[in-house]
Amino acid sequence: MRIGLGLFLCALPVALRAHDGMHQEASTTSAWDVLAVILLVVAGSLYAAGQHRLARRGGRQRRLEIAAFWSGLAVMFAAVLPPLDHLAVERFSAHMLQHELLMLVGAPLMVAGRPMSVWLWGFPDTIRFAVGHTLQDTRAAHVWTLLTAPVVAWALHGGAVWIWHLPALYEWAVENEAVHAVQHATFVGTSVLFWWGLVYGRYGRAGYGASVFFVFTTAVHTGLLGALFTLSTHPFYGIYAQRAPDPIADQQLAGLVMWIPAGFVLTIAGIGLFAAWLGESERRLRQAAFLKDSR
Repeated sequence: MRIGLGLFLCALPVALRAHDGMHQEASTTSAWDVLAVILLVVAGSLYAAGQHRLARRGGRQRRLEIAAFWSGLAVMFAAVLPPLDHLAVERFSAHMLQHELLMLVGAPLMVAGRPMSVWLWGFPDTIRFAVGHTLQDTRAAHVWTLLTAPVVAWALHGGAVWIWHLPALYEWAVENEAVHAVQHATFVGTSVLFWWGLVYGRYGRAGYGASVFFVFTTAVHTGLLGALFTLSTHPFYGIYAQRAPDPIADQQLAGLVMWIPAGFVLTIAGIGLFAAWLGESERRLRQAAFLKDSR
């Protein structure tokens, strides 16, 4: 729980970056962009310090988890830095790619990296215990358990994706920095909840069978939304119709990004969870057979 809650709290402010309004040049770097980079640098620096302290004390980290964290952080940087960030102001397709990198690549990789314990070791001793105590608070633990229940996280994430792509809300977010900050916070925050609940749910690896269902249904409903963008011959968002040279082609490309590559990532994740579920089932059967034979 501490790992997931800490990641959620760290990812939330990173997501609170938004593009400037309609009248700002795409090449301009906003305060939100600078804040996002600073927070990512802090996250990486704290993790590196934690790695160093753990190594000095003889602590062990799984190489796969280390690679997952640093890969996820690199993807987050790619999403919030130019040229993608500047292009996202003018192109719906670039904006969609940015969202998918944050929700489907960066967030799940950082979740898989289990960074919270390493981050805690990155703090000085005088601060570390206070931070750890706060994250272990019973009330916070109950709220986190509720929000990361697979069905709850699945519903929150799916609802966020569909609601924020309604034309009125999406255009409002693009035109208003504060609203856009909330949109990005919702996308990244619910993504962290979703992936944490699937991978580290209360039933552990035994619950991966149910997780497969949630992953594949997510692939279906987001693929449907992507297909709507791809197959439509009318622009959904007037704001991009004013900016993109060919708004229909731009919208269709955005739909393909959500439909094909994102669907592929979700399918691979579902297959991985299914394989882990089968492996856990086989292990339990062997354990049961061993206990039976030993009686």
